[in-house]
Amino acid sequence: MAEESADYPIIDSHIHLYPASEIETLAWCKPSNPLHSQHSLEEYAAATGSPPSLEGFIFLETDRKHDLVTGLEDGSGWEFPLMEVDWLKRIALGTPKDGEGHTSEQKKQCLAIVPWAPVPSGAEVLERYVKGVEKHAKDSFGKIRGFRYLVQDKPKGAMLQDGFIEGLKWLGKKGFVFDLGVDQHRGGKWQLEEAVEMIEKAHEGVDEEDKVTFIINHLCKPDLSVYNQTDPKFVAWRTAMFRLSKCSKTYMKLSGCFSEMPDKLKASSADDIFLALQPYLVVILATFGPFRIMFGSDWPVCTIGVDDAWKKWRQVVARFCDLASLSQAEQIMIWSGTAIKAYGIKELM
Repeated sequence: MAEESADYPIIDSHIHLYPASEIETLAWCKPSNPLHSQHSLEEYAAATGSPPSLEGFIFLETDRKHDLVTGLEDGSGWEFPLMEVDWLKRIALGTPKDGEGHTSEQKKQCLAIVPWAPVPSGAEVLERYVKGVEKHAKDSFGKIRGFRYLVQDKPKGAMLQDGFIEGLKWLGKKGFVFDLGVDQHRGGKWQLEEAVEMIEKAHEGVDEEDKVTFIINHLCKPDLSVYNQTDPKFVAWRTAMFRLSKCSKTYMKLSGCFSEMPDKLKASSADDIFLALQPYLVVILATFGPFRIMFGSDWPVCTIGVDDAWKKWRQVVARFCDLASLSQAEQIMIWSGTAIKAYGIKELM
């Protein structure tokens, strides 16, 4: 397999980290979960092999337990998300505690941080929360480039509530991006349709420079057991990609695909995975183009049921770049440039 394109500088635009001491604060991680163990930079370095081309990563919140209550005056429902900010501060500033699995030298790898935020609660609550984030982050606050509030498991209409739209507009005005996580595979095509409407509402009546930037996670999680391009699921996904790509200030992460594959495909070679995903990759390239696509691994979630997942996904994306005959500039954007642009990462500019 050709790997020339993978020699370009790489920014992993989507990873999750947590120390063993804080696993109990994760809303989803039961003792039976295969990820119920420390996943810090030691483990990440082992998974990636620490290639010289890997410039660093962007951290995404790990869905800590929280209480989304608009009138929560004391902020007690935000304890665990703010604990996560403290944890990332220690990584970003190179001040680890014993046993947390990272060193002071690894701080340079942390290029951007995207914590959780109570976006649906509206501008006033969101502003109060972000002040709390700033207090906890201290000197690492400059690395906080945006926020995420997962909508993939929320009921219909949640993305369109007035408070949510107000919160998104506040993020844009303050220069923060919003990471958007929806799930067509498990949630249904209505999530894709609602996401388009949400973006349109969030941008409505807003000057271009103040519009919130949307960074869409994991291709919106299509069902990657579907290979027939006339299948209604594929047609609905393709239609949504065209609609989403026409929204201004939207980017797409080439990430999270292992979680949506059948087990047989997960166990296949990188070449076979690329061939199976080709219809999806063609659509993403045709809609968003290389200057709005960014590489991401979704580590450690990508490792469930997949051997050498990070390296295998890197090979799949390298194959995509090579066979799409992308120029040097286009490949650089996919591997790192789009992430730098979308998140406003200044260290590497």
